[in-house]
Amino acid sequence: MLDKKNLEEIKKETERFFEKIGFVKGEIKIDIEQTKEDVVSLNLRTPTPQVLIGKDGQTLRDIQHLLRRILRKDLKQVFLELDINDYKKKKIEYLKGLARSLADEVALTKKEKILSPMPSYERRIIHLELSGRDDVRTESIGEEPERKIMIKPSTQKD
Repeated sequence: MLDKKNLEEIKKETERFFEKIGFVKGEIKIDIEQTKEDVVSLNLRTPTPQVLIGKDGQTLRDIQHLLRRILRKDLKQVFLELDINDYKKKKIEYLKGLARSLADEVALTKKEKILSPMPSYERRIIHLELSGRDDVRTESIGEEPERKIMIKPSTQKD
């Protein structure tokens, strides 16, 4: 379990990181909390989130990876979850809603639906959201980076 000193150090290192990439104090606000035993959730607030999020969240994922590497030098057991202006939180809610809506349509029409290609963590959200349903099932198809999800009626034969 991380203590208050560890959380302050994580916050200082994060501020230092963003200063080095060109953000000055006042341009970002960092909210930090420990959500699970060794999971630290950082949510940045900035008036220019698109610069840090990037296309389809790729820059955000890259920044999170770099910050994890930097922080693990001092704190071996920390797992960092970075979000910017609640981008990930909103994306997760959108994906869950999309999954439920398409699953309802598939269950009603008995016709499969294929979603657009998406990264593995987004596919995982959809698989998990629909895993408790008996009327549909999900399957990842294709090869990276074009891998996508197919939602099928559960009575459909393969």
